[in-house]
Amino acid sequence: MKLERHKANPILEPRGDGWESLEVYNPAAVCIDGKIHLLYRATGEYVKYISRLGHAVFDENLNLVERFDEPCFTPDLELWEMSVEDARLTPLEGRLYMTYVITPTPCPPYSVRRRLGMPLLPQARTRVSLAEVIYESGRMSFQRLGIITPYGSNQRDTVLFPEKIGGQYAALHRPSAWIGPDYPTDTPGIWFAYLEYGRGYPAPTIRMHGHRLVMKSEQRWEARKIGAGPPPVKTDKGWLLIYHGVDQNRVYRAGAALLDLEEPWKVIARPPEPILEPEEEYERVGDVPDVVFPEGTVTIGDDLIVFYGGADVVCCAASVRLDDLVNYVIIAPGL
Repeated sequence: MKLERHKANPILEPRGDGWESLEVYNPAAVCIDGKIHLLYRATGEYVKYISRLGHAVFDENLNLVERFDEPCFTPDLELWEMSVEDARLTPLEGRLYMTYVITPTPCPPYSVRRRLGMPLLPQARTRVSLAEVIYESGRMSFQRLGIITPYGSNQRDTVLFPEKIGGQYAALHRPSAWIGPDYPTDTPGIWFAYLEYGRGYPAPTIRMHGHRLVMKSEQRWEARKIGAGPPPVKTDKGWLLIYHGVDQNRVYRAGAALLDLEEPWKVIARPPEPILEPEEEYERVGDVPDVVFPEGTVTIGDDLIVFYGGADVVCCAASVRLDDLVNYVIIAPGL
């Protein structure tokens, strides 16, 4: 089974000569009052390579309603945020939360550095922070809650579950440094963890605990690494997880898996084939070629709409009947 691309892809492209002039990609998504809100990563220059988040609004047919001229979320230098990247949005207990990647040493991807003749500079390990999103009068503001991933684990692709697991808040994360003989995987995989408040000054901190490996690379198309895409979608047959996989040629594809509702570190089903892979020009040609990177979903009627970045330059959408995808994951051959 393959997702069906939206006929108007790409749905967002770079514009102007400022903060979003080069790349707009990897959109988080949430549906509020019949409107689909995307928070997308945007960059406007390569040297410092600072990413900010933009905000665009679509109707349920994916017609663009509004796209704000200024970024809605920018790095906070006092918190060593030189770049804010790859957000995910999760409604949870009547509130809206955002996970996002931070780094004090942002750097363009290898393909861009090679094209422009830029040297490779030492890079700090990335971490993931959490913020609460306040939505008022069509706009979003944010209250930062702090870093949530373990120090030194080199994190991206962290998503919250939209409800508690076993009475506790929970997340999936991708610690790239947790590989090798001391860990149950040789390549970066997807892990489960609980979240809890810990002691801190001047405010409590949020820490992860109870880590369990959920999935590691199995197929050739995901041999290099895998990572969670959008937050898990609850169905009556399990948590539907859309994830990305990267092969040894650095091609990014999207796959699907079904996790147990009560113990989501247990995989119920995982088809061996991807559900979306780079085929169109806007997915194959860009700052990072051959990339589809799923990062947001919304459910409209019977359909699941998946929002993804194409080649690290544009925002795109694809859809499928939710029940059809869940049934495919369960019965796909080769399990």
